[in-house]
Amino acid sequence: MTGGCDAVVAGAGPAGSVAALCLARAGRRVLLLAPRPRDLPGPQGAGPYRIGETLPPAARPLLRDLGLLAGLETDGHLPCTGTDAAWGSEQLHGRGHVMDPHGHGWHLDRVRFDAFLRGAAEDAGARPVCGVAVRRTGRPGAWRLVVRERGVERELPCAWLVDATGRRAVIARQGAVRLRQDRLVAAYALLTGPVPADQDLRTLVESAPGGWWYTARVPTGRLVAHLTDLDLVEPRLRTATGFLEGAVGTRHVRTRLDGYAAGRLPEPRWAPAHGQRLAPPAGPGWVAAGDAALACDPLSSQGILTALHTGARAAVAVDDSLRGEAGALVAYHAFVDGIAAPYLALRARAYADEARWVSSPFWARRRPEVAALSGVLTPG
Repeated sequence: MTGGCDAVVAGAGPAGSVAALCLARAGRRVLLLAPRPRDLPGPQGAGPYRIGETLPPAARPLLRDLGLLAGLETDGHLPCTGTDAAWGSEQLHGRGHVMDPHGHGWHLDRVRFDAFLRGAAEDAGARPVCGVAVRRTGRPGAWRLVVRERGVERELPCAWLVDATGRRAVIARQGAVRLRQDRLVAAYALLTGPVPADQDLRTLVESAPGGWWYTARVPTGRLVAHLTDLDLVEPRLRTATGFLEGAVGTRHVRTRLDGYAAGRLPEPRWAPAHGQRLAPPAGPGWVAAGDAALACDPLSSQGILTALHTGARAAVAVDDSLRGEAGALVAYHAFVDGIAAPYLALRARAYADEARWVSSPFWARRRPEVAALSGVLTPG
């Protein structure tokens, strides 16, 4: 190492915070880079809110190994007891977590959850730095990460870089290709409450001709989201009234909204939701984690779980590389491949199970034969 720190982790979401946590516990000097905290106005003045709230039961073993499970369970999140889905037919079919060996999952307050993980990383010794990653310069082992804060750029010298900047993969895309599955986006609104009568703790998923809807109880109310392709977005979904009318026009999602529609309606927000992976997910002196390495379709409910696992494994890859382990990056690449292959197969099977609207552009694009012809993943 030529100076600076052992590693800079760019991005303090679940993947970045866990990577910084694990590196700090391994005795590495690590900086955790994140934008300066700011209060973003939420729906109906509810404060900040971030979509991506489902953490499945399979996260328990990793959280326990990281010493985070007890803190999570006392941090005010709601249990998720299963999923009800109207998919492939009008009827709801349920799958609960009663028989899951790991117990129930969670519906998270993502702002609180991300802050909890970031705090754990800092408590372990990761040093927080405000700013956003712009680009990298230098060479492996002697990187200089250019960061910007309040319009001013500066450089952070380090030996290794962990890119946890989400689908943008700001650092990693300088040495890799981003491969996209589709143009999926999420329009979502948080209906504030909670309404005392709303005690349904299952996720509800419902397919529709132009995409699919889901809703879930979260600590601050009820989340409602519509998933469709960017070029297929109906103009009415961009307004509060039109979005609510779309939700009310569903067969099942609307039944979860009783009591939430009073007063001023929240404007829908938008977030990218397309599946994506990075090829390769690591290279000399850098590793991508979370959505930067592998972003999952929200239908899988796998996004946060994948972020936690890739964050932890990215830290192992960096630590092993710093100790001179020649195969560390190969092992990390194999680990990401081991997640991606079954995910892609399950996603293809799930979309194939909905065959009621084969002539609809949204569903036609996801037919197995069409996906195969398009190569499933395309640069973008």
